[in-house]
Amino acid sequence: MTLFDVYALFDIEPVKARGSYIWDRKGNQYLDLYGGHAVISIGHSHPHYVHALKQQLDQIAYYSNSVKNPLQVRLAEKLGQMSGYPDYQLFLCNSGAEANENALKLASLVTGRKMVIAFSRAFHGRTSGAVAVTDNPKIQAPFNTGHAISFVPLNDAGAFNEALSDQVAAVIIEGIQGVGGIHLPEDSFLQLVAAQCAKNGTLLILDEVQSGYGRTGKFFAHQYAGIRPDLITTAKGMGNGFPIGGVLIAPGIKAWQGMLGTTFGGSYLAATAGLSVLEVLEQEDLLENATRVGSFLMKELSALPLIGEVRGKGLMIGFDLPEALSGLRMDLLTKHNIFTGDAKPRTIRLLPSLTLTMDQASYFLEELEEELKLVTEAQQD
Repeated sequence: MTLFDVYALFDIEPVKARGSYIWDRKGNQYLDLYGGHAVISIGHSHPHYVHALKQQLDQIAYYSNSVKNPLQVRLAEKLGQMSGYPDYQLFLCNSGAEANENALKLASLVTGRKMVIAFSRAFHGRTSGAVAVTDNPKIQAPFNTGHAISFVPLNDAGAFNEALSDQVAAVIIEGIQGVGGIHLPEDSFLQLVAAQCAKNGTLLILDEVQSGYGRTGKFFAHQYAGIRPDLITTAKGMGNGFPIGGVLIAPGIKAWQGMLGTTFGGSYLAATAGLSVLEVLEQEDLLENATRVGSFLMKELSALPLIGEVRGKGLMIGFDLPEALSGLRMDLLTKHNIFTGDAKPRTIRLLPSLTLTMDQASYFLEELEEELKLVTEAQQD
């Protein structure tokens, strides 16, 4: 049997990782400013995280959600306390796509409606409902296109108000668009959407899969706008590499047994991973670090020649490139051993661990300036 060939792979085989660094099997060290798609929140192989998982593995790794699991209760309490949502309810699952699927299902169950409003450039996952609200027809099969979805330009209040009706079950929006290129919903737009949803009996779903868990300097990106969504989805940084996802559910939504379900969601190991991440975020004050290092990076990037618009908050940053720098991501990786992300057409995405230091950020800027200098000199010749 061979692997199903769906991933474009770098010719790099990591064998060890610590903090913001990765080593390949040849012994090469890389600075990781991408965190495996914003997954590594507290740094690779954090000792507290590793110890907690090893200790739990020696006790019990798994049983189904047919028995009491006090680790799930502890995780819900800690997440509520740290996120500012102590009165919400938590449904645990395995991934961001699964979290969004369950949020969409809940919205439909609660409202009795089918229609959903999503936004241009949105990415919410690759499963049936999640990919239907993703603005990328290339990854949608005919099976996925039967959902009633209306796509609206981000930050367009008029288009949003026109699309909203008493048939809309949910509006789903990212705290910051990640795959779409680090595009931010304006605070005033989020406030308008929240108010109109409440008035219309439509549930507001905030997809914080990439932008949550302290990445922007607040626990969730939408908290800059001062709103409280009906449903908040999370994953990626929630487990620092262990598969876990969740839906935070407003207190007014009542559960009934069998309403949602999952085989693996919230297992002993998953809950342990989730708890240890929250403990490290709190103990090491990583939200403040994300704000401080992220602000430094954005300020310095904005001052560099050839760099276009710089967008983001905290350590969720994107910057646009001219055609002359279309190969920058690969140059950073192959010439400078720095992992970054990208988005079409020419945006570099930075999604490092929240433990990233000022020295590491400065090193990246120095290596980036070296590449910019080469392009500037070539243009002058």
